[in-house]
Amino acid sequence: DAGKCATKYPVVLCHGMAMQGKMFNIVDYFWGVEGAVEDEGGEIYAVSVNAMDSTQNKAVQFKKQLLEIIAVSKAQKVNIIGHSHGTLYTRLAMSNMDCAKYVASHTSLCGPHRGSVVADLVVGLLPNSAQYLIGSVLDLAYQLIMGDTNPNSIQNAYSLTRDYMKNTFNKTVPNVSGIYYQSWATQKTGPTADVVMEPTWLIMNILEGASDGVVSVESAKWGTFRGIQKGSWWAGGVSHLNATGQFAGITPGFDHKGWYVDMIADLKGKGY
Repeated sequence: DAGKCATKYPVVLCHGMAMQGKMFNIVDYFWGVEGAVEDEGGEIYAVSVNAMDSTQNKAVQFKKQLLEIIAVSKAQKVNIIGHSHGTLYTRLAMSNMDCAKYVASHTSLCGPHRGSVVADLVVGLLPNSAQYLIGSVLDLAYQLIMGDTNPNSIQNAYSLTRDYMKNTFNKTVPNVSGIYYQSWATQKTGPTADVVMEPTWLIMNILEGASDGVVSVESAKWGTFRGIQKGSWWAGGVSHLNATGQFAGITPGFDHKGWYVDMIADLKGKGY
């Protein structure tokens, strides 16, 4: 047996916003996932696009790296696994940038396919004059800390608002027939280690219902919905960041590496 993750096509991990493939050039965004998959015979790559930028700009950067991966791996197609904003810039590249021919399957984890009230708050709570000031300060920080090339923080927030996602993005970025689309959500059920998400989680509970602190369960559904990861009932559930193993991969009742290994083994079983 070649290994449970020995898929027909290589796997490409696509990270979300506010971070890059390797954060601060040290910590992998998908913490320990590549090693766990390789141990099970999988061929896996991770892209790195600007931490804060428009979906369009990230899609352009993603396409360039996808073509490099196709060239290096000599594979005809890949299996995309995106987290958060990584589910959207990949969809855009597939539907509108001629990348669909290189994709066998698209797996979406915690993707804001119908936007997020958090983005609405970021955009709506700031007066226009303050928006550009705060945006440019964030841009400068991301250039210095993350090495972003010409980032655009405010554009990043606008591209994840609920109105834009529902009425513009999804109408102009249709799924491509012949590609298998599937999705998962994670859910925070109480206070967790990443206290930074407590305020957004509480707001989302009121305005959008069950969520991981950034993306609601409803917004995360795309293609074939495979379910919700909640972890142990007593540990507060699985937050948006826990889904990729942040906080050193410790989330009681949720084995993030095992989740990715099983997900990829399932893709192998489906012939991808």
